[in-house]
Amino acid sequence: MRVCVLSSGSKGNCSYIETKRHKILIDIGNSSAYVERSLRSIGVEPNEIDMILITHAHVDHIAGLRVFSKKYSPRVYMTEKIFKESGLNISNVYDIPSKYEIDGIIITSIKTSHDTEDSNGYIIEESGNSCVYITDTGYINKRYFKKLYNKNIYIFESNHDPEMLMNNPRYPHHTKIRILGDTGHLSNQDSAYYLSEFIGPDTKMVYLVHLSEQNNNEALAINTLKEELKIKSIKFNSIKIAKQNIVSEVYSID
Repeated sequence: MRVCVLSSGSKGNCSYIETKRHKILIDIGNSSAYVERSLRSIGVEPNEIDMILITHAHVDHIAGLRVFSKKYSPRVYMTEKIFKESGLNISNVYDIPSKYEIDGIIITSIKTSHDTEDSNGYIIEESGNSCVYITDTGYINKRYFKKLYNKNIYIFESNHDPEMLMNNPRYPHHTKIRILGDTGHLSNQDSAYYLSEFIGPDTKMVYLVHLSEQNNNEALAINTLKEELKIKSIKFNSIKIAKQNIVSEVYSID
């Protein structure tokens, strides 16, 4: 399995996951042209993408989907509610059940909590390798904790620092409350708590994603997680920050 975050942030989100028989995108919130360039930069031709998983219908997660889908015709997976909310006129769309198996891959949907009609996180597993993708949620239901424990790679939201957010004069109060609420985004503290519950002996890499450009910074996000792990006596240092419009390193697990 190979994993690469092509872009992450409020202006566009897209990640690449490669298994033995499939090349997958999770979300395509950047322009199709950007995604095409980014894929080629890691040695992948856009027409090799055969699956796209959509988490929800906000524009920073689907902006490039219509053009990319019409050019390359991958199978696009999302729930019926997400598809209706997206308003997209594309034909190659398939409903994604809570658990989907194809060619030795198991894709498990995790219901997230965001201010949209429907939203999912995903666990992708193949031959003992695993990757979790969760962004754009105000909380994670405890019923999913067991499923999310001890995966190899986490691509995981760490959106904001609450103090920075509340002190930001550019954000109206109602927007601050929305971000902090149960249908908003995970703060650094929230993210650190959940990851400290999920990271296990088989975990190899954590990508912190969807960082706010105005209400967070990389050092705060990483240090908050490291401090929480230290409190719980968890020794883990493989933490990367995914950035807006910058392709991450390609991380491989056997």
